[in-house]
Amino acid sequence: MGTIHLFRKPQRSLFGKLLQEFRLVAADRRSWKILLFGAINLTCTGFLLMWCSSTNSIALTAYTYLTIFDLFSLITCLISYWVMMRKPSPAYSFGFERLEVLAVFASTVLAQLGALFILKESAERFLEQPEIHTGRLLVGTFVALSFNLFTMLSIRNKPFAYVSEAASTSWLQEHVADLSRSLCGIIPGLSSIFLPRMNPFVLIDLAGAFALCITYMLIEINNYFAVDTASAIAIALMTFGTMYPMSVYSGKVLLQTTPPHVIGQLDKLIREVSTLDGVLEVRNEHFWTLGFGSLAGSVHVRIRRDANEQMVLAHVTNRLYTLVSTLTVQIFKDDWIRPALLSGPVAANVLNFTDHHVIPMPPLKGTDDSNPVTSTPTKPSSPPPEFSFNTPGKNVSPVILLNTQTRPYGLGLNHGHAPYSSVLNQGLGVPGIGATQGFRTGFTNIPSRYGTNSRIGQPRP
Repeated sequence: MGTIHLFRKPQRSLFGKLLQEFRLVAADRRSWKILLFGAINLTCTGFLLMWCSSTNSIALTAYTYLTIFDLFSLITCLISYWVMMRKPSPAYSFGFERLEVLAVFASTVLAQLGALFILKESAERFLEQPEIHTGRLLVGTFVALSFNLFTMLSIRNKPFAYVSEAASTSWLQEHVADLSRSLCGIIPGLSSIFLPRMNPFVLIDLAGAFALCITYMLIEINNYFAVDTASAIAIALMTFGTMYPMSVYSGKVLLQTTPPHVIGQLDKLIREVSTLDGVLEVRNEHFWTLGFGSLAGSVHVRIRRDANEQMVLAHVTNRLYTLVSTLTVQIFKDDWIRPALLSGPVAANVLNFTDHHVIPMPPLKGTDDSNPVTSTPTKPSSPPPEFSFNTPGKNVSPVILLNTQTRPYGLGLNHGHAPYSSVLNQGLGVPGIGATQGFRTGFTNIPSRYGTNSRIGQPRP
């Protein structure tokens, strides 16, 4: 009987667990700056949403969604710090690195959903365009741009920095890269800023601010309110085009796929492992991305029976560990079973064929329907047989077994004696088949004790 606890401590709720983990993250001083930027972000977002309502500008609303995305990126950065503090547990043997991937995927998908919402609202505004007030439009643009750039350049967001470099380029980056090559041809000093490709988050912030400035000027000059809707569509398309490659990349990581840029290196390492001493086969290999910048994999290695398992395991791990940080290698020896071989000298009486008896072979067909050249029966309608010679093994394989009859001599083995005259009368004396051809053995030094043949001295037919 165990101890009965009458007043058991109640389990913590979900909010209590989240609060405990938040305290764990807040204990690190590196997270203080993130928390500070998060508080400033909430303040700026609140003011921007109020200005969007007062100006009635949907383009400023689309640009404000980028500030909300910055809040998601700060939360992702906090999750990254929490993942580094947590150790793998029995329930999560690979650690919590996939939470970073899930946070990036969720953030980019929410940004795309916001862009789709802007596109829907813009389509409705084309039918009935409201009046746009430009009093705080330009102020809100510079406030959002300043805060977004300051946040992106001040905080090193490891998950988003990796995704922005590893994911494929967006259409906005490709067009800017084409313009940058032409510009860097005139001014070579700008190549370090614009080439090989710009940061997608900084690029979309600058492009959105540029679209809002054009909107402000056109509305102020010509009262062209439809340009606000056009700018909102442009900002939404740029947001969707920038976030989509990141969503695809993080989604493939969540689906445990192998990164395309390491497939060639993995194939080369597998070929090197298969040529190691003692390795017979490498099979059931599977490699996938565990987190951003870390690969996991498992492989089965079949080795020889005389190979050292620990040595082969060390060599295989040493080769694959250059790319695969979390590796599981299963070593198993060859399951091919060799037949047991006799060792030691062969007894002398084993060579005496009088100690054995022969299972008689069935009588062969008569010589009247056989070809004198071959042992195959001749048929008028069939073509002549090929490579068919007078070999007893072609028809029936004789089997030599021990006899159970007793015999007074030998090395403690009792064997019987079978006269060979009876054997010859059962079909072994057929012309064309010598008496020695009925014994297919592996011994060459066989005593010549064959008994008496009644056909000796008679002419052959």
